Amino acid sequence: MSEPPRLDRGHTDDLMSFLTASPSPYHAVANAAERLEKAGFTQVAETDAWDGTAGGKYVLRGGAIIAWYVPEGAAPHTPYRIVGAHTDSPNLRVKPLPDTGAHGWRQVAVEVYGGPLLNSWLDRDLGLAGRLTLRDGATRLVNVDRPLLRVPQLAIHLDRSVTAEGLKLDKQRHMQPVWGLGSDVRDGDLIAFLAQESGLAAGDVTGWDLMVHSVEPPAYLGRDRELVAGPRMDNLLSAHAATAALTATAASGDLPYIPVLAAFDHEENGSQSDTGADGPLLGSVLERSVFARGGSFEDRARAFAGTVCLSSDTGHAVHPNYAERHDPTHHPRINGGPILKVNVNNRYATDGSGRAVFAAACEKAGVPFQSFVSNNSMPCGTTIGPITAARHGIRTVDIGVAILSMHSARELCGDQDPVLLTRALTAFLQG
Repeated sequence: MSEPPRLDRGHTDDLMSFLTASPSPYHAVANAAERLEKAGFTQVAETDAWDGTAGGKYVLRGGAIIAWYVPEGAAPHTPYRIVGAHTDSPNLRVKPLPDTGAHGWRQVAVEVYGGPLLNSWLDRDLGLAGRLTLRDGATRLVNVDRPLLRVPQLAIHLDRSVTAEGLKLDKQRHMQPVWGLGSDVRDGDLIAFLAQESGLAAGDVTGWDLMVHSVEPPAYLGRDRELVAGPRMDNLLSAHAATAALTATAASGDLPYIPVLAAFDHEENGSQSDTGADGPLLGSVLERSVFARGGSFEDRARAFAGTVCLSSDTGHAVHPNYAERHDPTHHPRINGGPILKVNVNNRYATDGSGRAVFAAACEKAGVPFQSFVSNNSMPCGTTIGPITAARHGIRTVDIGVAILSMHSARELCGDQDPVLLTRALTAFLQG
């Protein structure tokens, strides 16, 4: 395979800033919304009546964002071009009664979210982020982005078998982080601390959605700094690329389609929520856009029939130490361009016609792409792609960027792949 040309890393620098500023899905969509606002998009409330005027609009709901750009003169039956992604990542999340501890240690009670590599959370400096809900129903983002928590690993002297037999972690007993010393557990301490960090009174906070994150910033890695190590690439890398592609498309002039960004929450635990891909949010937004432009159900059906979605999520680069775990003829490489993800059992939604759509976008953008398929002996993961295809009857293609250390607290990608993905997504949205 020939090496693609080296590209400016300004986009990857910006991705690293986005990862740092987005320790939770709520922060991720707020940062995406800020970028859309700067590009001329306006927020619309789901509780308001919508009009059919041209321009960029977006809806926020929890950790999800749907944004779209209606070109001048778009008909009610104009099809959509959608880039789908998700904002959540596997991690540790704070329980309803967070204050706990034992043997002179003060700890935070956490629950395992999704399927993280648990060992990657050990002995790391961890912060705490998410949202606080106030008595009046308003929400406030909170981000303690400094060393606050730590999940300490057991010393090898107390577990001599760990090297030979491997680390065995019990999710309940071994993953509760420490955050101080104290002989008593005082209910409300953690929330009072976070309220103070946010300039609130402790009694103002009546609900919370909180999660831990590594405070180590993203960094370039390697002899030639051609690798990027950082958190939450699965799947904020795609959410960032989709946001950049949509803003570039909105500024590009006449468009044959309505470009859409759909970044959902809760992909890592099945997508079944009001902000997940298996919920009604995307369908509701698309339908309301048709009807706001004077369309009928017939127009809605025509628009959906001509719509294509690229479901963009990270995938597996071939691992040099475990090459036998990959399909022997499909070895996606770091910095080899975006990957087309295929599984004939519909864990991915790609088919031959979808491949043609993605190939055309990559050709238009001058971007190489690779194919990924799982080893037949290994179960295949899945994405929002099959859910989107089945729920809305929309042709969907699964793509992404190849990385290592997926679901670790710190993942690894190439410095070139994020911008190559963004260029392909932009070409796709522009039609």
